Parts: sequence; C-alpha cells; structure tokens
Amino acid sequence: MAYSDTRIVLGGLAHVPVLIVLANFIKGKFGIQTEEVQNTVVKEELVEIIEAKDAVIKEGKFETINKLSNKLDDIEKKADEVFEKIKNKKKEKKKKRK
Repeated sequence: MAYSDTRIVLGGLAHVPVLIVLANFIKGKFGIQTEEVQNTVVKEELVEIIEAKDAVIKEGKFETINKLSNKLDDIEKKADEVFEKIKNKKKEKKKKRK
C-alpha cells in the first residue's frame, strides 16, 4: 500500500506539536534551573540648581566671555576650512587614480 507525498507530509506535520510538548516536558524535568534576574538599582545624586537672580555681570567678565566666543567662532571657521581642504585633496587623489 503506497502513500502519497501529501499524506506523508501531513502526517509529519501532525506529529510536530506532539514532539514539541515532549521536548518541553523532558527539558522541564531534567533541564538546568536558571537563576533569577536580579534587579540592579542605580542611585542618582541630585543636582542642585542654582538660579542667579538679580545677578550683575561685571564688565571684565562680559568682555572675556565675548573674546572667548569670538575665538571659538574663529576656531570653528578654521576647522571648516581644513575639512574642506582635506575633502578636496581626497577628491584629487581619486581623480589621479582614475
């Protein structure tokens, strides 16, 4: 008595849930117990916020802050120029390789 391919496949698929239940039962009986996950607690320190009310900035400090911000702007411009030069050099190297 010959069986068709579909009947054999369906028979195999019908046994898959049974095999899964058996495997889980054996794993539950003889498997290694896993340790419980321990919750980790991160303690954060509170940051004090100090608000300056009615604070007056002295002229010297104001000028110093302006000079520093101007220097930072100049540094940023130079960094952009260097970046563009490097970018152009890379393009030239690629052109030379071709």
